[in-house]
Amino acid sequence: MDWPLPVGVHAMCTTRVGGVSQAPFDGFNLGDHVQDDPHAVAQNRALLQAQLGGARPVFLTQVHGVDVAQVNAATPDGTTADACITQEPQVACTIMVADCLPLMFTDDVGRVVAAAHAGWRGLAAGVLERTVHGVCEQAGVAPAQVRVWLGPCIGPDAFEVGDDVRQAFTALDAPQADKAAGYFKPHPSHPNKWLADLAGLARLRLAALGVTSVAGNDSSPEWCTVSQRSRLFSYRRDGVTGRFAVCIWRS
Repeated sequence: MDWPLPVGVHAMCTTRVGGVSQAPFDGFNLGDHVQDDPHAVAQNRALLQAQLGGARPVFLTQVHGVDVAQVNAATPDGTTADACITQEPQVACTIMVADCLPLMFTDDVGRVVAAAHAGWRGLAAGVLERTVHGVCEQAGVAPAQVRVWLGPCIGPDAFEVGDDVRQAFTALDAPQADKAAGYFKPHPSHPNKWLADLAGLARLRLAALGVTSVAGNDSSPEWCTVSQRSRLFSYRRDGVTGRFAVCIWRS
């Protein structure tokens, strides 16, 4: 992972490669809500924890909202939230996706780690703003001292949306409304449809917050879950599929 991290902070983004799940969840599916064999999911999660050096990944029930859960070693899997934050060592903030945008956060010194799930609803509603605010508050830093990594998501040539999605970002009272319009282009063959740049919209919101250290997904094709069939799960592409994850933790 090409992301400079403070000493003592570690991060990982899984792929679909490896693991024990069978098609259509092959192979490293970490989602326990997609009708995969529960025993296979449990094995995959155990493999993930081993790769984290013993840190415990805390899996959330993600609902496209803006709640940020404070997690620790006692937090149960299945806690409902779309972002999580911790200062506790060996607890991995974990987000699962198969087209939505996963993000990881830390501060320059590595006091705090966080992760967020940003589909278009959560992004428009402010999940990134809530997460950055949490990191700043707990680490005692300004947004300029926050580091963010954007993971793979559905890309700008694959994310077909309707006017409702465009309006959510370009309405007069939406943050950065004028600039947000530039991240939607008319669909070449479907009238009243748009192609949206989800990662670009996230970068725009982070910049508006004053976050300057942003790495990872730059909206190029190699980051697109839909086009990277052999490496990444995509719900938009396959319908029934697994979930990959990002994890960030302190040692």
